[in-house]
Amino acid sequence: MRAAGGRIGPNAVLQLLPVVEERLGAARVGPLLTAAGLAGPPEGTAMIPQGEAVRLHRAVRAAEPVSWPGLLAEAGARTADYILANRIPAPARTVLRLLPAGPAAHLLSGAIARHAWTFAGTGRFRAVDAWTFEIAGNPFVAGETSAHPLCVWHAAVFEGLYCSLVSERCRCREVRCGAQQGAGGVCRFAIRLAGRRRGEMRAGNAGTVY
Repeated sequence: MRAAGGRIGPNAVLQLLPVVEERLGAARVGPLLTAAGLAGPPEGTAMIPQGEAVRLHRAVRAAEPVSWPGLLAEAGARTADYILANRIPAPARTVLRLLPAGPAAHLLSGAIARHAWTFAGTGRFRAVDAWTFEIAGNPFVAGETSAHPLCVWHAAVFEGLYCSLVSERCRCREVRCGAQQGAGGVCRFAIRLAGRRRGEMRAGNAGTVY
């Protein structure tokens, strides 16, 4: 069930602003907030309109054409850290870390799907399998055209969660973005276990090879 009225978790904003300040300087924060039409950061106690996060992410991409991937990736990693520390109970974290990669990924992907509206807003999330996710109509790239994937923040969130709870070798990247020609408005994310050769892959216990 998606948040009514297109709302999203405040960490899409709250984790990005400190990264901008640390990497670009405090003077860059105000202009980016202004460009995104925000009076300031959200309080962090409730969901926020998805448009606030979308406009800030787009403002960062527009203002920082070279550094935006690193900024959004770091913000996504910090969002994953926040979720791990504040939204997943310690017993659940322990159980997932004790399981083999396949069962852990299955359980984690189900939990992500149940809470997808917190990061997808009005986008339609689908877990294709335990290692592959799709977001149709992703508001973060709606109406945009790009030759390259844009959803670095989402990929970093998924990677951070999988690295911590499934295997530290998990890597996630967006293999197709809704902003790319021919993608049909669907963003697709694939997770793999780095360093594993194709011949070593076993069904149900390893990530996608790409």
